[in-house]
Amino acid sequence: MFTGIIEHMGRVKELRRAGEGSLLVLELGPMAREVRPGESISVEGVCLTVTGLKGEQASFDVSQETLKCSTLGGLRVGQGVNLERSLKVGDRMGGHFVQGHVDGTGTIQKKEEHPGSASGGTMWFTVPKGLAENMIEKGSVAVDGISLTVVEVKDTSFSVALIPFTLTNTTLGLKNVGDRVNIEADILGKWVKRLYGTMLAPNQSGSGLAEKGVPAPGTEQGGITMEFLKDKGFE
Repeated sequence: MFTGIIEHMGRVKELRRAGEGSLLVLELGPMAREVRPGESISVEGVCLTVTGLKGEQASFDVSQETLKCSTLGGLRVGQGVNLERSLKVGDRMGGHFVQGHVDGTGTIQKKEEHPGSASGGTMWFTVPKGLAENMIEKGSVAVDGISLTVVEVKDTSFSVALIPFTLTNTTLGLKNVGDRVNIEADILGKWVKRLYGTMLAPNQSGSGLAEKGVPAPGTEQGGITMEFLKDKGFE
């Protein structure tokens, strides 16, 4: 589990095929002093396990599935990457709950920078419709592992506001229109959507409740009615 608060920008030292996946070697810099083999690190928003350490360099085994579902397969030697160590008990939650399980990739559609302004700029991303449906305005989203607040959501795109600190201390400041990014929607929102859909659409295939013959609360046919809400004190 991560927070989306980037600790350091590392550098790609090596990326090569290894069996059915790839071996990724990163320069961690001073962060390496507190890292141990077996620990989890978010690399561009993807949770990876440290398999080896040599000085300030760490190696990671990357599966074929991860390469397919994220941008890691396109990393180049010398490229910067966002890094964050996993949460420890007692750590502050500075961003939001980020699992490091990327939902998909998006593409930078538009980038508006405001030099000298406290707002920094705005960035638009295009994403698959199913991914955009998991977002809400003022909600949280992880882009390349960075915890950001959603400003606006459309059918297949969304925007975020970026402060100068984020542009300076993460890889987003180095990205251009057309570049791909890793996207992870807020896990809390995904759970709410899943449960809400199960309650309100019991007759759809795969809903779970309908297939078991269990009606959702509030009506024999399933679903939540105004009468049910009033009975529970929602008026």
